[in-house]
Amino acid sequence: MQVSVETTSELSRKMTVQVPEEEIQEKIASRLKTLANQIKIDGFRPGKVPQSLVKKRYGQQVREEVLSDLIQSSFYEAVRDEKLKPAGMPQITARRADEGSGLEYEASFEVMPEFVVMPLETLEVKRFASEVTEQDIDAMIGRLREQRKTWQDVGRAAATGDRVTISFEGKIGEESFTDGKVTDLAVILGSNQMIPGFEDKLVGATAGSTLEFELSFPADYPNEKLAGNLAQFAVEVLKVEESKLPEVDAEFAKSYGIEEGGVEAFRSDIRANMEREMKRALQTRTKASVMDALFGKNTIALPNALIQDELAHLLAPYRQAAQKRRQDLDEAKLKEQLEPVARRRVALALVLGKIIETNNLVVDQKRVRSTVEDLAQSYESPEDVVRWYYAEPERLREVENVVMEDQVVDLVLDKAKATEEKIAFQELMQQATASASQAA
Repeated sequence: MQVSVETTSELSRKMTVQVPEEEIQEKIASRLKTLANQIKIDGFRPGKVPQSLVKKRYGQQVREEVLSDLIQSSFYEAVRDEKLKPAGMPQITARRADEGSGLEYEASFEVMPEFVVMPLETLEVKRFASEVTEQDIDAMIGRLREQRKTWQDVGRAAATGDRVTISFEGKIGEESFTDGKVTDLAVILGSNQMIPGFEDKLVGATAGSTLEFELSFPADYPNEKLAGNLAQFAVEVLKVEESKLPEVDAEFAKSYGIEEGGVEAFRSDIRANMEREMKRALQTRTKASVMDALFGKNTIALPNALIQDELAHLLAPYRQAAQKRRQDLDEAKLKEQLEPVARRRVALALVLGKIIETNNLVVDQKRVRSTVEDLAQSYESPEDVVRWYYAEPERLREVENVVMEDQVVDLVLDKAKATEEKIAFQELMQQATASASQAA
């Protein structure tokens, strides 16, 4: 086998491979001999079919199979001998493959970039810190009370925060865009459930009263037929209710699974859950700071094959959502928007891989177990969740990848110029929620 390699760009290679006819014929002969012992042809006993007849009937098919196998095996043998690391599948072009002329083909492909990671000591990163205060716990209990609040009728006029049950009809000109009257619609005043101004009109109304008013739909309203148009509303107020929050007592604590210890145990349980969420959010923020620093300091030539693979991965959920909703998807525009994300992910994967290799990092299995157990705490049966992860290697590998990233982050924090930045719990969690929404 003869191999020559041409560099066509920084990462692109064109490799020409030649395989002599003698090697091809040897493999063809071996395969035909095996085939002769397997095939059945009328007039001949099994294994007694003449080789000439086997070659006549199956020679061309066998040659094509041998050439296909040779291309694959010789390519990987050639890149190994030439010490090349392909970044993706090659594009193969056969230049000579006729019987008697041997095999010659060209393989065009990209190689993995060669680079050295910038010294970790040159990086400047932030290590984020926070704490759960008593005020944060009070705020969380307030939200839990809101989830369990009840409603009771009042004889007074409606105020912001009240729940008003109405029947109404909306028209633009003489046409009803509500298809007649909408009945028994509950509206919490101040929730912005209705179009701007609608809930304001209900403030001061009493049960049994009727209202008529005009409002314009916002120009960017999703329904194009209504957007920007002036509408007439006829409203009948059926009921006005005010909310009643439950008392924070032992019974309230029991409703959240705290059987003993009352309010004090309830607050301790809430703190533990909040601190667990805080820890995850802080790790995410700190990791983002480290990744930003690694990405900013390491400029690498990126194989297009890897970028396209990552783009396909990023596009997959959008395709699935569009198919589910039976909507068209402008993939070209979406690819343009997602390409910076794909390039960043590919670059960071290469940098992290190099750091892991250079520092001989091995995933810490104790840390993997701890991470799985921590994830399981959010479920009713943590033991079942732990078993679920360990029952399937692929599931556990996802956790191992996360842990390895965390180990790299720890290494960077240990060597880089790290400064601590404190952030309020509420702000931390709001940013974490916003980041999760963007990712979804």
